[in-house]
Amino acid sequence: MTDSCPENLCDGSGFIYEGRRARPCVCRPARMARKRAAAVAGRLPKRFREVSFDREPVVSIERRNPQVIRDVRTYVRSVGERLDEGRGLWFIGDVGTGKTTLAMLVSKAAMEVHRTVAIYSLPRLLGLLRDSYDDDAAYSLTELIDRLCAVDLLHIDDVGAEQSSAWVLEQLYTIVNTRYEDGKSLLLTTNLDHDALKAQIGERTVSRIYEICGDPLPMWGEDERRGRDFVLPTAPAEDEDAFWEGGTPSQYGRRAGGP
Repeated sequence: MTDSCPENLCDGSGFIYEGRRARPCVCRPARMARKRAAAVAGRLPKRFREVSFDREPVVSIERRNPQVIRDVRTYVRSVGERLDEGRGLWFIGDVGTGKTTLAMLVSKAAMEVHRTVAIYSLPRLLGLLRDSYDDDAAYSLTELIDRLCAVDLLHIDDVGAEQSSAWVLEQLYTIVNTRYEDGKSLLLTTNLDHDALKAQIGERTVSRIYEICGDPLPMWGEDERRGRDFVLPTAPAEDEDAFWEGGTPSQYGRRAGGP
């Protein structure tokens, strides 16, 4: 099934037929852009499909960062208009403070108004770009970047997590700058502060991110996942030997003075 023509000029194919001849309809460029975007657009990860403002962990995040949640609510309420304007958001702060959760909430809102969204961690995105050099790659590097720049919203998690190199800096700047020039939105998260981020991904790229996203939404604090997801077993001091007999150093860490 094809989408109807917004101008009611063609049959939804992107071409206007006149006898045996066909000419492109004015809707064809937008159709081609959506087709390129569909090649890299994805779904929300399973963990975040039910994310919402009235459910945990967002409820707890709001108690710690009420102003950040207000800004996210404002963006989400008019997400379609923000995307049309090429405006984005970015979250900066410590590990485990809820940056990715809020970014996923924004991506979900964009999908709910039928916008194309591509979601990648930066290491995975760069891996995808490196794979484009393979002989059997589906797309060349240029074609893949074109597709990444065609989606309505490009969501990159963990910016600054990749080891810097001239190639990394070049590819990241190309993507960010192309989206800036095309008026396309970005949604980013990073654990690095302003100075560390400039050192990691380059001042030019950071400058473009500010142009697209404005000031970052700060989320500094303690890792809320610590102690919840990674609870290690403990043993009473008087039963220490029995504890080690029940496990191995590889499971629980090395015992002091042990091998």
